[in-house]
Amino acid sequence: MSDEKMKLRRPLRPAGSSMGVSRFLRREPKLAPPISAESPRFLIVEDHPLVRRGIKQLIEETYIRATIDEADCAETAVRCLRTTEYDLVVLDLSLPRQSGLEALHLLQSQKSGIRVAIYSMHAERQFAMRALRSGAHAYVTKDQAPDQLLAAIRKTLAGGVWVSDTLAESITRTASEAGNAPPHTRLSPRELKVLTLLAAGHTVSEISEQLTLSVKTISTYRTRLLEKLAMRTNAELTRYCLDNGLLN
Repeated sequence: MSDEKMKLRRPLRPAGSSMGVSRFLRREPKLAPPISAESPRFLIVEDHPLVRRGIKQLIEETYIRATIDEADCAETAVRCLRTTEYDLVVLDLSLPRQSGLEALHLLQSQKSGIRVAIYSMHAERQFAMRALRSGAHAYVTKDQAPDQLLAAIRKTLAGGVWVSDTLAESITRTASEAGNAPPHTRLSPRELKVLTLLAAGHTVSEISEQLTLSVKTISTYRTRLLEKLAMRTNAELTRYCLDNGLLN
């Protein structure tokens, strides 16, 4: 289908309407120049082999000359970035040992300006804005049609930012209410991770071991969280997370 027909069919394509999105995002991803190479190189970071295969097949059907590498965790993805220049990383949010948002920061620290399209099972309302503010260039949920992922890939390779119609409408609707956003939206990825682990009933020592940080550091995170969320106990943190859909 031609670009003109696509525009007629979806006149409110949010990816091409950067104005509302740009104003609402606190940290809009830096828009990179479009990819001019005929053979783009992709990295798929997903821990389920069948899902990786599906994404790879979808990309290959559209980009015949594409080179596609795969990684099943953030650590492997970082090793790939050390030796290879990628035009786009397709990143899952549910990875072993580290959350996708933490993986996103790892990738960015390894390669500044790397284009990343999030492909996740998590609903947009939970993580999309956080991912975009953290530097992702697209957020697509796994329950969306395959052509949505392709649209996100095309837009990202062209140097833009892609979000779904639903998310774009949500951004427009809530832009004027940004100051009333839930307190957890202002937490760092690491703070959010510690929050959800505390809320799930893990002790400071257990979290320290899981995140390979000192007990003192985790205790500092806990104190900071209680202050930022105006709470006093772990029970209150758990109730907050349940009320805001932060616990699966």
